[in-house]
Amino acid sequence: MGEEGTGGSVHLLCLAASSGVPLFCRSSRGGAPSRQQLPFSVIGSLNGVHMFGQNLEVQLSSARTKDTTVVWKSFHDSITLIVLSSEEGTSELKLERLLQMVFGAMVLFVGLEELTNIRNVERLKKELRASYHLIDSFLGDPELIGDLTQCVDCVIPPEGPLLQEALSGFAEAMGTGFVSLIVSGRVVSATEGWWRLGTPEAVLLPWLVGSLPPQAARDYPVYLPHGSPTVPHRLLTLTLLPGLELCLLCGPRPPLSQLDPQLLERWWQPVLDPLRACLPLGPRGLPDGFPLHKDILGLLLLHLELKRCLFTVEPLGDKGPSPEQRRRLLRHFYALVTSTHFPPEPLEKVEDDVSRAQLPRACYLVLGPEELGTGLRLIALQLGLRLLLLLLAPQSPTHGLRSLATHTLHTLSPLL
Repeated sequence: MGEEGTGGSVHLLCLAASSGVPLFCRSSRGGAPSRQQLPFSVIGSLNGVHMFGQNLEVQLSSARTKDTTVVWKSFHDSITLIVLSSEEGTSELKLERLLQMVFGAMVLFVGLEELTNIRNVERLKKELRASYHLIDSFLGDPELIGDLTQCVDCVIPPEGPLLQEALSGFAEAMGTGFVSLIVSGRVVSATEGWWRLGTPEAVLLPWLVGSLPPQAARDYPVYLPHGSPTVPHRLLTLTLLPGLELCLLCGPRPPLSQLDPQLLERWWQPVLDPLRACLPLGPRGLPDGFPLHKDILGLLLLHLELKRCLFTVEPLGDKGPSPEQRRRLLRHFYALVTSTHFPPEPLEKVEDDVSRAQLPRACYLVLGPEELGTGLRLIALQLGLRLLLLLLAPQSPTHGLRSLATHTLHTLSPLL
């Protein structure tokens, strides 16, 4: 299994479906934004072959060459997105979900009406520039994984009940049911209203907050691609501590001026120490001292019904591969097992008993020789509504992988 993202490039094209006029082109190379642009002749050919298929009632969704994967997707018969990736090991699943996130980001900034009823192409191009920084973060080498799993990236705070109580009281005082605490783009705690946000905004909003430069306060107009694609809401953010932000989703009220320091101090000063304890959770995800096996180099835990996930590649220090390599391996393995072995829905939703019995519950992969002490181990285990992926050190014996994964899943299940 190759290391996804190593040395390759990604090109994202957005075109008006009816005219084929390019709205924007974004690129990355080696995980970093790139100014490299595709020639117009190539853009025209890629769009032309897709339109040719549509005219013959043939849906062209993907193609593969020796070193490049191409995926096409149309949205509302108005916008066509095309992505080309030469990154080693890139899967079609990853690119398809990337295009879904990109379109969601476009709706988030300009609204669905502007995209489905294009009156002025040049004006739309200008309006879409506001989404570039968010879209570019999908094309790079993100520390989050919600773009691929379509689940909200979360962390586990050491004193969650205290923070939840303060958050609920603050939300009630502000008159909104949509409030969350976010550290480095990951949700620490949130109200029930926030958790009920649909996909993709539940993933996009924390990701957006994590991608913006630091600021004491923001008042950001946003559309909700699922919940309110034509009427904008306001996303208010307040920095409680550097890297830790309080986010509110609301209508015309309250004004940002109402969030005065005295009000914030009343609710958050008593829990200042628990808030400080959340700051290291950005990369690690779990509190210090959480009991994990010493062979675990990274993990991804998903709750398939709640659409939440815990993703960390720094559970026990810096031994072994770099965090970037660990992220690539786990992302690649998730795409592999999701598209090949495990259903997209939880096992409880598979109605046919025979089909449920035939579904795999676990699979593993060894990168390199299977002899003890050589080759990293990857294992996926699904039990009920939860799916766990582990990246393990070479010394971990293959015959003990399932037992280790089962024990780890039972340990983590109460948290997510």
